[in-house]
Amino acid sequence: MEELAPVPSPHPAKDVTEHVGYRLKRASAALRSAMDKALREHDLTVPQYSCLELLDEQPGLSNADLARGTFVTRQSANVVLRGLKDAGLITRPATADHGRALPVHLTPAGQQRLQAARSTVYAIEERMIKSIPVRRLTALLADLDTMTDALEY
Repeated sequence: MEELAPVPSPHPAKDVTEHVGYRLKRASAALRSAMDKALREHDLTVPQYSCLELLDEQPGLSNADLARGTFVTRQSANVVLRGLKDAGLITRPATADHGRALPVHLTPAGQQRLQAARSTVYAIEERMIKSIPVRRLTALLADLDTMTDALEY
């Protein structure tokens, strides 16, 4: 059996925990865990909360738009939307006026649930970033966008 040559690291790192991807995943997992726990108090999941936020900013989005915006598949978005509709938090017509997209809108109950959950989620984000100076936060956000752009086609 032939020996494989070691693959060089993209930057100096003593082990996997020092890689950017590992640190991003760790931060993402910590954020998701905190949001999951907090949103349970509002009877919402993270994808449901994300849908409500997107619909508050852009009423009338389609299932496909919401799937892209919440980083889930269309099938998963359908499940999320069904749960929100069953809870009376969104409206979605049975048929489309034109095309195939079914526009989704928040109900007053959805708006109220979002407002209650938003303060909880914003408190989590504040806790996460409070030790980062504003000038570094601005740079961090720009760096995250640049890394994302580098990976998108």
